[in-house]
Amino acid sequence: MARGELARFLRDRREALRPDGVGLPAGPRRRTPGLRREEVADLAGMSVDYYVRLEQARGPRPSPRILESLAGALRLAPAERTHLFRLAGVTPQPPAAPPRTVRPYVAGLLHRLPQTGVVVTAATYDVIAWNPLAEALLGNLRDRPNLARRRFLLREEVLTTGHEEFGEYAVARLRAAADRYPRDRALAALLAELRAGSAEFDQIWATNPVRAPGHRTKTMIHPELGPLRINCDVLPIPDDDQQVVFMTADPDTPTARALRHLSALLPA
Repeated sequence: MARGELARFLRDRREALRPDGVGLPAGPRRRTPGLRREEVADLAGMSVDYYVRLEQARGPRPSPRILESLAGALRLAPAERTHLFRLAGVTPQPPAAPPRTVRPYVAGLLHRLPQTGVVVTAATYDVIAWNPLAEALLGNLRDRPNLARRRFLLREEVLTTGHEEFGEYAVARLRAAADRYPRDRALAALLAELRAGSAEFDQIWATNPVRAPGHRTKTMIHPELGPLRINCDVLPIPDDDQQVVFMTADPDTPTARALRHLSALLPA
């Protein structure tokens, strides 16, 4: 266990965090950068004394459970999490579940592009953040957030072209997630539901497809605006195993004018 390096790493990551980035008020009397030690201890569910000893390089070797809690409290990216475990002399375990927290700079993208529909999806294909235009285009994102479940189990609600292509993308991503998060019960339950409820999903799963995110174009049938020719471009967020999907239209097309009209009707 590299106690000195572990202590420096914890201190550096603590001081790099902003209170509002972890849901804490900034407060008027912060004399040091980042979070306070007691705030990290509280977020990690451990005693302040124990955390202080770790930062002072005089604590015992942390258990995998403690390290996992610290990684979550300090909002560590996957590479940083692995580094934390190695500094503690502990073999890194696969993450228990895909990250579902959207980083502030990613969340900010959603509302800076009012004429672009934007969603953020976790590795499970749950939509975990979206902007008003995306909700207007896709509908019911709060009640039906999982795009794979929509694709394979709610086909009567899928009013777009390109079903086969997206089906292979969805299965490839879910297979990769199953490998990375073998202990995630929610993911296991989703896969069991999809395989039991969709022969198509089960057939695609058996082919073990490999697909990379990129650019797709599809026609979406909107209940009020009719057919819309939508470009879907994916921005991977590797540190969080998430994807940002941008839904746009080619300039000076009927779809572009329709999106502009729709966005003007939405609340700011």
